[in-house]
Amino acid sequence: MKVVIRVNDIILIAKHYFKGLSKENGLTTSKVRAFSSKLYKTIEDKSIDNIFNICEQLLDEHKWELGVIAYDWAYRVRNQYNTDTFFVFESWLKKYVTGWGDCDDFCTHAFGELLSQNNELFKYVIIWTNHPSFFVRRAAAVILIYPIKKDKYHGINPYLISDMLMKDEHHLVLKGYGWMLKVLSQVEQDKVYEYLLKNKNIMPRVAFRYALEKVDEETRRRLMTS
Repeated sequence: MKVVIRVNDIILIAKHYFKGLSKENGLTTSKVRAFSSKLYKTIEDKSIDNIFNICEQLLDEHKWELGVIAYDWAYRVRNQYNTDTFFVFESWLKKYVTGWGDCDDFCTHAFGELLSQNNELFKYVIIWTNHPSFFVRRAAAVILIYPIKKDKYHGINPYLISDMLMKDEHHLVLKGYGWMLKVLSQVEQDKVYEYLLKNKNIMPRVAFRYALEKVDEETRRRLMTS
Protein backbone atom coordinates (compact mmCIF):
# COMPACT_ATOMS: atom_id res chain seq x y z
CA MET A 1 0.00 0.00 0.00
CA LYS A 2 1.34 3.44 -0.94
CA VAL A 3 1.73 5.76 2.01
CA VAL A 4 0.54 9.27 1.21
CA ILE A 5 2.29 12.03 3.12
CA ARG A 6 0.68 15.39 3.75
CA VAL A 7 2.29 18.39 2.12
CA ASN A 8 2.96 20.02 5.48
CA ASP A 9 4.99 17.01 6.56
CA ILE A 10 7.28 16.88 3.53
CA ILE A 11 9.66 19.59 4.71
CA LEU A 12 9.94 18.02 8.15
CA ILE A 13 10.60 14.57 6.70
CA ALA A 14 13.29 15.89 4.37
CA LYS A 15 14.98 17.96 7.08
CA HIS A 16 14.93 15.01 9.46
CA TYR A 17 16.39 12.68 6.83
CA PHE A 18 19.31 15.01 6.13
CA LYS A 19 19.95 15.97 9.75
CA GLY A 20 23.69 15.79 10.38
CA LEU A 21 24.46 15.18 6.71
CA SER A 22 26.23 17.60 4.41
CA LYS A 23 28.47 17.74 1.35
CA GLU A 24 31.40 17.95 3.74
CA ASN A 25 30.69 14.50 5.22
CA GLY A 26 29.76 12.61 2.09
CA LEU A 27 26.29 13.75 1.05
CA THR A 28 26.23 13.79 -2.75
CA THR A 29 23.75 15.03 -5.32
CA SER A 30 23.05 11.46 -6.41
CA LYS A 31 22.17 10.45 -2.84
CA VAL A 32 19.86 13.43 -2.49
CA ARG A 33 18.15 12.59 -5.77
CA ALA A 34 17.68 8.98 -4.72
CA PHE A 35 15.84 10.17 -1.61
CA SER A 36 14.01 12.77 -3.71
CA SER A 37 12.64 10.04 -5.99
CA LYS A 38 11.28 8.05 -3.05
CA LEU A 39 9.72 11.08 -1.40
CA TYR A 40 8.13 12.23 -4.65
CA LYS A 41 6.24 8.95 -4.93
CA THR A 42 4.41 9.72 -1.69
CA ILE A 43 2.82 12.86 -3.13
CA GLU A 44 -0.74 12.17 -4.23
CA ASP A 45 -1.41 15.46 -6.05
CA LYS A 46 1.24 15.79 -8.74
CA SER A 47 -0.34 18.74 -10.52
CA ILE A 48 2.16 21.40 -11.52
CA ASP A 49 0.60 23.95 -9.18
CA ASN A 50 0.87 21.68 -6.17
CA ILE A 51 4.40 20.52 -6.98
CA PHE A 52 5.60 24.09 -7.54
CA ASN A 53 4.03 25.12 -4.24
CA ILE A 54 6.00 22.40 -2.47
CA CYS A 55 9.14 23.34 -4.40
CA GLU A 56 8.89 26.92 -3.17
CA GLN A 57 8.51 25.70 0.40
CA LEU A 58 11.65 23.62 -0.04
CA LEU A 59 13.55 26.51 -1.60
CA ASP A 60 12.44 28.85 1.19
CA GLU A 61 14.54 26.76 3.57
CA HIS A 62 17.69 27.89 1.71
CA LYS A 63 19.38 24.53 2.18
CA TRP A 64 21.40 22.96 -0.63
CA GLU A 65 19.91 19.47 -0.33
CA LEU A 66 16.32 20.75 -0.26
CA GLY A 67 17.07 22.87 -3.31
CA VAL A 68 18.25 19.76 -5.16
CA ILE A 69 14.91 18.13 -4.37
CA ALA A 70 12.97 21.20 -5.51
CA TYR A 71 14.75 21.40 -8.86
CA ASP A 72 14.36 17.65 -9.33
CA TRP A 73 10.62 17.80 -8.73
CA ALA A 74 10.27 20.82 -11.00
CA TYR A 75 11.81 18.70 -13.77
CA ARG A 76 9.49 15.77 -13.04
CA VAL A 77 6.41 17.80 -14.02
CA ARG A 78 7.96 18.89 -17.34
CA ASN A 79 5.00 17.50 -19.29
CA GLN A 80 2.83 20.16 -17.64
CA TYR A 81 5.04 23.16 -18.46
CA ASN A 82 3.50 26.20 -20.15
CA THR A 83 4.58 29.74 -21.00
CA ASP A 84 3.83 30.97 -17.48
CA THR A 85 6.27 28.41 -16.12
CA PHE A 86 9.11 30.59 -17.39
CA PHE A 87 8.24 33.42 -15.04
CA VAL A 88 7.96 31.05 -12.08
CA PHE A 89 11.39 29.63 -12.88
CA GLU A 90 12.87 33.06 -13.48
CA SER A 91 11.66 34.20 -10.06
CA TRP A 92 13.30 31.14 -8.49
CA LEU A 93 16.54 31.84 -10.33
CA LYS A 94 16.71 35.38 -9.02
CA LYS A 95 15.42 34.68 -5.52
CA TYR A 96 16.87 31.32 -4.53
CA VAL A 97 19.93 30.58 -6.66
CA THR A 98 23.05 31.97 -5.00
CA GLY A 99 25.91 30.12 -6.66
CA TRP A 100 27.10 28.26 -9.72
CA GLY A 101 26.12 24.80 -8.41
CA ASP A 102 22.45 25.65 -7.96
CA CYS A 103 22.50 27.58 -11.22
CA ASP A 104 23.82 24.60 -13.18
CA ASP A 105 21.53 22.05 -11.52
CA PHE A 106 18.44 24.14 -12.23
CA CYS A 107 19.38 25.34 -15.72
CA THR A 108 20.70 22.07 -17.17
CA HIS A 109 17.54 20.20 -16.22
CA ALA A 110 14.18 21.86 -15.46
CA PHE A 111 14.82 25.33 -16.86
CA GLY A 112 16.71 24.01 -19.87
CA GLU A 113 13.89 21.58 -20.62
CA LEU A 114 11.40 24.45 -20.57
CA LEU A 115 13.47 26.42 -23.08
CA SER A 116 13.79 23.36 -25.31
CA GLN A 117 9.99 23.11 -25.35
CA ASN A 118 9.51 26.76 -26.24
CA ASN A 119 12.42 28.41 -28.04
CA GLU A 120 10.54 31.71 -28.18
CA LEU A 121 11.35 32.18 -24.49
CA PHE A 122 14.94 32.86 -25.53
CA LYS A 123 14.07 36.55 -25.89
CA TYR A 124 13.76 36.73 -22.11
CA VAL A 125 17.00 34.85 -21.54
CA ILE A 126 18.94 37.46 -23.52
CA ILE A 127 18.02 40.07 -20.90
CA TRP A 128 19.83 38.09 -18.20
CA THR A 129 23.20 38.94 -19.74
CA ASN A 130 22.93 42.41 -18.16
CA HIS A 131 21.84 41.24 -14.71
CA PRO A 132 23.98 42.38 -11.74
CA SER A 133 24.17 38.86 -10.26
CA PHE A 134 26.86 36.69 -11.85
CA PHE A 135 24.82 33.49 -11.53
CA VAL A 136 21.96 34.98 -13.55
CA ARG A 137 24.41 35.99 -16.26
CA ARG A 138 25.94 32.50 -16.13
CA ALA A 139 22.42 31.07 -16.43
CA ALA A 140 21.98 32.89 -19.76
CA ALA A 141 24.62 30.57 -21.22
CA VAL A 142 24.15 27.41 -19.18
CA ILE A 143 20.41 27.19 -19.87
CA LEU A 144 21.24 26.67 -23.56
CA ILE A 145 23.19 23.47 -22.91
CA TYR A 146 20.12 21.25 -22.52
CA PRO A 147 18.37 22.43 -25.73
CA ILE A 148 21.64 22.15 -27.66
CA LYS A 149 22.21 18.58 -26.48
CA LYS A 150 18.63 17.66 -27.38
CA ASP A 151 18.86 19.47 -30.75
CA LYS A 152 15.90 21.61 -29.73
CA TYR A 153 17.39 25.06 -30.10
CA HIS A 154 16.00 26.16 -33.47
CA GLY A 155 15.45 29.90 -33.37
CA ILE A 156 17.96 30.27 -30.53
CA ASN A 157 21.25 32.02 -31.28
CA PRO A 158 23.86 30.75 -28.78
CA TYR A 159 26.52 33.04 -30.26
CA LEU A 160 24.47 36.08 -29.29
CA ILE A 161 24.82 35.07 -25.64
CA SER A 162 28.57 34.50 -25.86
CA ASP A 163 28.91 37.84 -27.68
CA MET A 164 27.11 39.64 -24.87
CA LEU A 165 29.07 37.85 -22.15
CA MET A 166 32.38 37.94 -24.03
CA LYS A 167 34.35 40.02 -21.55
CA ASP A 168 32.27 39.50 -18.43
CA GLU A 169 34.05 40.43 -15.21
CA HIS A 170 33.28 37.15 -13.42
CA HIS A 171 35.30 34.02 -14.19
CA LEU A 172 32.31 31.73 -13.59
CA VAL A 173 30.35 33.56 -16.28
CA LEU A 174 33.28 33.16 -18.68
CA LYS A 175 33.47 29.46 -17.85
CA GLY A 176 29.70 29.21 -18.31
CA TYR A 177 29.63 30.44 -21.89
CA GLY A 178 32.85 28.55 -22.61
CA TRP A 179 31.07 25.38 -21.46
CA MET A 180 28.11 26.21 -23.68
CA LEU A 181 30.39 26.68 -26.70
CA LYS A 182 32.10 23.39 -25.89
CA VAL A 183 28.75 21.58 -26.06
CA LEU A 184 27.82 23.50 -29.20
CA SER A 185 31.10 22.45 -30.85
CA GLN A 186 29.87 18.86 -30.80
CA VAL A 187 26.92 19.70 -33.05
CA GLU A 188 28.19 22.75 -34.95
CA GLN A 189 31.92 22.11 -35.14
CA ASP A 190 32.61 24.26 -38.20
CA LYS A 191 30.55 27.21 -36.97
CA VAL A 192 32.13 27.12 -33.53
CA TYR A 193 35.57 26.90 -35.13
CA GLU A 194 34.90 30.00 -37.20
CA TYR A 195 33.50 31.79 -34.16
CA LEU A 196 36.53 30.98 -32.03
CA LEU A 197 38.90 31.91 -34.82
CA LYS A 198 37.15 35.25 -35.23
CA ASN A 199 37.14 36.02 -31.51
CA LYS A 200 40.32 34.37 -30.25
CA ASN A 201 42.10 37.69 -29.75
CA ILE A 202 39.36 39.18 -27.61
CA MET A 203 37.91 36.13 -25.84
CA PRO A 204 39.33 35.68 -22.32
CA ARG A 205 41.63 32.65 -22.08
CA VAL A 206 39.48 30.82 -19.53
CA ALA A 207 36.44 30.88 -21.84
CA PHE A 208 38.57 29.99 -24.87
CA ARG A 209 40.09 26.97 -23.12
CA TYR A 210 36.70 25.67 -22.01
CA ALA A 211 35.32 26.03 -25.53
CA LEU A 212 38.22 23.99 -26.94
CA GLU A 213 37.86 20.98 -24.63
CA LYS A 214 35.89 18.80 -27.08
CA VAL A 215 37.58 19.99 -30.25
CA ASP A 216 39.85 17.48 -32.00
CA GLU A 217 43.61 17.86 -31.62
CA GLU A 218 44.23 19.17 -35.12
CA THR A 219 41.53 21.83 -34.86
CA ARG A 220 42.73 22.81 -31.40
CA ARG A 221 46.27 23.18 -32.68
CA ARG A 222 45.12 25.41 -35.54
CA LEU A 223 43.13 27.62 -33.20
CA MET A 224 45.96 27.90 -30.71
CA THR A 225 48.60 28.74 -33.30
CA SER A 226 46.76 30.69 -36.01
